[in-house]
Amino acid sequence: MRSFAFSALIGAATLAAASGAGTESVLAADMPAPVYTPPPVEVVAGGWYLRGNIGMTNQQISGLSSVEDETQYFDVVQKEFDSSPFFSAGVGYKFNDWFRVDVTGEYRGKSSFHGLDNYTYYDDWVGSDVTRSNVYTATKSEWTFLANAYVDIGTWYGITPFVGAGIGFTRNTLSGYTDTDPTPGMQSFAYANSNTETEFAWALYAGLGMEITPNLTLEVAYRYLDLGKAVTGDVMLPDGTNNYYNPLTFDDLVSHDISIGFRYMFGAAPTTTALITK
Repeated sequence: MRSFAFSALIGAATLAAASGAGTESVLAADMPAPVYTPPPVEVVAGGWYLRGNIGMTNQQISGLSSVEDETQYFDVVQKEFDSSPFFSAGVGYKFNDWFRVDVTGEYRGKSSFHGLDNYTYYDDWVGSDVTRSNVYTATKSEWTFLANAYVDIGTWYGITPFVGAGIGFTRNTLSGYTDTDPTPGMQSFAYANSNTETEFAWALYAGLGMEITPNLTLEVAYRYLDLGKAVTGDVMLPDGTNNYYNPLTFDDLVSHDISIGFRYMFGAAPTTTALITK
């Protein structure tokens, strides 16, 4: 009797185990495949922006030239500009996180020029060579217009380094030009009226953009700017006369500029998207 009961118990346990295994197999076959959901990805949409900058210039020229150089050698020993402020504004478009373009117009304030040269010539009155000097003064200003393109290299802790280049044109104005010879007993004076030249201009940029809000970026930048040349009006004697047309040319005018400014992006708030892959 006990043997029959024990055999019946073993059989019931075996049947229950087989039934449970079959159920688990069915449930496993009916479960759907797992769905992989990657983390949300922030995408900053491109768009229009406004910009404004202020800065300071550090200007240089390669030399001074005039028609007198054809008959007389002038040793230029000083040709310096004082620093001056500039103000620019523009509108641009950001295509994506790494490329943007803009157009800018700027007024470059009056910069004082200080020049000095020495020259030697044979003086018939004294019967020997005589060395004299010219002391130059003038002021220079520009209206400069550029089309620019920039590459934003990447963003770390809200700071984005960038490089760029631009081309355009500039209106270079020289005014208040004077030419004085301070040689004792041989003083002389000449002047020129204001004159404006339109020149091709180009620029190279390097800087940092610091995100203040998703729409507002603070920018600090260096710019190398080539402004072509600047030319005075005709150089004349105090009585308004001259022997020939003789303006003074400021050759190869360049500027090393430092600026700070803001870019305001319209609708620049990041949008969050999630990609679902089955």
